[in-house]
Formats: sequence, structure tokens, C-alpha cells
Amino acid sequence: MPVRRPLLAAALGAAALLCAAVAPACADPSELITVDPVGRIAPDGTVTLSGTYRCTGGTGPVFVSSSVSQGDARLRHGVGGGTARCDGAEHRWENSGKVTAGALKAGTARVEATLTELRPSGILLLPAFHAMTDQTVTLTQE
Repeated sequence: MPVRRPLLAAALGAAALLCAAVAPACADPSELITVDPVGRIAPDGTVTLSGTYRCTGGTGPVFVSSSVSQGDARLRHGVGGGTARCDGAEHRWENSGKVTAGALKAGTARVEATLTELRPSGILLLPAFHAMTDQTVTLTQE
């Protein structure tokens, strides 16, 4: 049985590392991300979402990501992403991405926007969340 103990210890250690990697870090209360109340859907299915963000203390690359759902909250459509500057100032963000034609229509939708940093940890880059919001918006057809 001595072989099982090292395997069990390794499995528990990996699980603890994974939990630490995906758990939201305690972000500075001044960090935030907002979503504008109106998003756009182009005739070709491209969705554009925008808003503002503020973050501080980034030591690795930081990204603004967004997704949208309409109807079934379990079905989220990724809407682009971009880099962020964590210098303590408020900045605008805008993400665009093409979704399957007809998947979204003009009307009420839920948007989730997240500021995620990839922090170096040894040879890995682990996610650290600076800010996140989930709010209702109105999608308009262009």
C-alpha cells in the first residue's frame, strides 16, 4: 500500500492547486468592470458589447472577456476579448464576435464581462480575477 499514499498525496495536491487557480482572488475593491446597457447585432451575426473597466497591480497579461446569453442562461456565446491596462485609470473596452446566425435577436440579454490576469507561477500562468459583472442589456439590430 505505500505506493497509493504518494499517488493520493499527488492527487490531493493537484486538486488543491486547481481549486486555488480557479477560485476568484480577493480583488481590490476599486477594481471594476461595467457593461453598457445596449449591445449591437450586425446583419452578419457579429455582436458588439462595450463598457468600462479599472484595475490595478497587474503583473501578467490582463484580458477583458465577454459573453452573452438569451433565453437559456446555460448557453453562452463568447463575444471577443482584448487586452487591458491595469494602471488604476478607467478605460473603455469593446469586444466583437460572430455568433451563429439567428442565435441572438434584438431584445433583452444577459452579458457577463470579466477582467482576468494570467499570473506567472513557476512554469504555469494561473488565472487571477480582477473584476466580473453579470447584467441585463438590450441588444439592438443594426
